[in-house]
Amino acid sequence: ILPEDSSMSLIKIENINKFYPHVATNQQRVRGMLKILLNKNDDSGKHILKDISFTVNKGESLAIIGKNGAGKSTLLKIISSVIQPTSGRFEINGTVGALLELGSGFDPEYTGIENLRMSAALYGLQGDDADEKINNMIEFANIGEYINEPVKNYSSGMVVRLGFSVITQTKPDLLITDEVLAVGDHSFQLKCLAWIDQYLKNGGTLLLVSHSVYHVQKLCAKALWLEQGV
Repeated sequence: ILPEDSSMSLIKIENINKFYPHVATNQQRVRGMLKILLNKNDDSGKHILKDISFTVNKGESLAIIGKNGAGKSTLLKIISSVIQPTSGRFEINGTVGALLELGSGFDPEYTGIENLRMSAALYGLQGDDADEKINNMIEFANIGEYINEPVKNYSSGMVVRLGFSVITQTKPDLLITDEVLAVGDHSFQLKCLAWIDQYLKNGGTLLLVSHSVYHVQKLCAKALWLEQGV
């Protein structure tokens, strides 16, 4: 993560490659584990991303589209620092908010309100500011008394509501989302689309993976097509 500098691209990707090791046999699993222990890149597996390069400037909205298995989610996970590329480099110049997988970042054993408090703490929110933003999260999520229930009891739609509510109050420089809007009910989708639209008008930057032509056309000015990792 680089220091903020308005003269730089918000995202800069250079020759990113990603291999997933073959683990079908015990021999392959042992070989993969040894390479991890020896801190060696494993380029003998499935080649998911192949020399990907692009830049995104602050305030841009980019859709990453393509068929299932093209490498879209893998690319977002690398940009979000969830996983590391096998080779190549990337730079992110700003704060990142990612909505990638349902429930990621939430402890299923804790209640919704407890998870919101932990999220606020992780984002450095404190005191009255934290209390105000947590109350705003609860209002945006609008899941009623379920906010006091463990997240493991939530439906997929309620998990999305909780996750998106955190984004609305932390307002990252870069928002990354992977199909999660497709899970929520129609009224909540419209609520999220309206928030993202305002976020972009205020100078936010969006990376969106979606199979929804409507969401891509509604939210993004540019698109990057991935096919077989290229």
